[in-house]
Amino acid sequence: MAGIPPLAGFFGKFFLFTAAAEKGFYFLVLIAVLNTIISLYYYLLVVKAMFINKNEEPIATFKTDLPTRFGLIICVAGIFITGFASMIFEFISELSFGL
Repeated sequence: MAGIPPLAGFFGKFFLFTAAAEKGFYFLVLIAVLNTIISLYYYLLVVKAMFINKNEEPIATFKTDLPTRFGLIICVAGIFITGFASMIFEFISELSFGL
């Protein structure tokens, strides 16, 4: 949700800021954009620590058991399937309409 194009966080913030600007909340949009820039700086510090900064004591690899790996694979597959196939959201919406 850092707001980097072309990801979902960017479009979410873009549409939110656009809607606020259309209603005349320019000062609020300015504050939100400044907060987004500040948060992006802190997000990128984590990325820098992960990939750029050298560490004398690297983290040791760890092994997990088969059920944990299987559960993780199912969760990741579910995230990708629902993220790339919007038909699933429409199907869930149709199922939950009367609830």
